[in-house]
Amino acid sequence: MNPFDKISASAMSGMRAQAQRLEVVSENIANADTHGYKRKLVSFENVFDRKEGVTNVELGRVFLDQTPGEDVFDPNHPFANEDGYVTMSNVNMMTEFADAREATRSYEAGLEVFQQARDMYKSLLDILKK
Repeated sequence: MNPFDKISASAMSGMRAQAQRLEVVSENIANADTHGYKRKLVSFENVFDRKEGVTNVELGRVFLDQTPGEDVFDPNHPFANEDGYVTMSNVNMMTEFADAREATRSYEAGLEVFQQARDMYKSLLDILKK
């Protein structure tokens, strides 16, 4: 595998991991009003590919945030407890938007690495043609 392929593979693995992170954030936002929903969190892992000689980023474990949701008094809600409270999700929209922004920026950084590697490779080919 040439250096361009290694850089591209590494950048693409990071971009893929950030795209998967965005899927989890989207799922959290979609379920923000679902009572009892627990926010999902992701972790990342560096995985060395011995065959290709490159370190890739992969999505690690997806786990639930155990922070309790807010209890809202609504005695008419079908899931209200005997005291009339319903436990809402523990999704904080500000946190989700910040996570989405961070994932987007990380994705863009990976894309920039890919584009710079491509430009360097193209410059090298132009030099060799002369």
